[in-house]
Amino acid sequence: MTTVTLNAAPALPPLLARGALFSPLKRPGPGAEAPATRLVLPNARADHARLAKYREVCGFDAESAFLPVTYPHVLGFPLAMRIMAERRFPLPLLGLVHTSLTVTQGHDLPMGETYELSVQVKELTPHRRGTEATVVTELRAGDTRAWSSSSTYLARHRTDAPADSTTGGARPDPLPAVAEWTLPGDLGRRYAAASGDRNPIHLHPLTARLFGFPRHIAHGMWTVARCLAEHGGAHGEVQVSAQFRAPVLLPATVTYASQGAAFELRSDRTHVTGEVLRAGGR
Repeated sequence: MTTVTLNAAPALPPLLARGALFSPLKRPGPGAEAPATRLVLPNARADHARLAKYREVCGFDAESAFLPVTYPHVLGFPLAMRIMAERRFPLPLLGLVHTSLTVTQGHDLPMGETYELSVQVKELTPHRRGTEATVVTELRAGDTRAWSSSSTYLARHRTDAPADSTTGGARPDPLPAVAEWTLPGDLGRRYAAASGDRNPIHLHPLTARLFGFPRHIAHGMWTVARCLAEHGGAHGEVQVSAQFRAPVLLPATVTYASQGAAFELRSDRTHVTGEVLRAGGR
């Protein structure tokens, strides 16, 4: 593993352009390997104006002195993009779909502090619909790992893997409904402006259709962030897990449901499931 230290977070527009340029040239196969690069930004810090936009679009408390539990993912996104936009990264950047997220937070993160941020692509694994990349992000406060996450992203392509024939057993009963949200058609563009994630599958129906979607879809990270803002329990020492089951086509009306540690977002199908575990597994 080669560690590269950066003086500043890379600018996203050139990375998006590079990723768009190389995407059509990439043909992932069974022997694809993750690049052995770990990027480190020793002086990561939240921009207060962008953080305010993020809190507004996701529904987090505007007066909190701490970062939302999902915000370090936003800080790490430019570093992940730099790795995945390179020609040697074997998966096409355009059209990647976020499929799962696990976050472990050791304590609340003061919004005004400076942190050491690192990102690496840990591995590539075969999937019945293509290939998944696992991206690991860590935030350190001094010598302590204060926050870490593991995300999987799916590049959809033809594969010889057999279709999943398991039924998964009996489906659990739906969680009790808590709130209903009407999501506007410009939600993807609003979240993109706050987070920097301008994947075309989220921005407009025409660009989403290029990647097989009938309409543009909400960002997976928006759906889980909005659920956690409503859940209210993702503070202090906590672990969050989420699985992105089905895309939310925009515009949409969705139901947020929760019971205990578990939460979900659904409409005529389930879009997101997850749980928030406090210290000690509560």
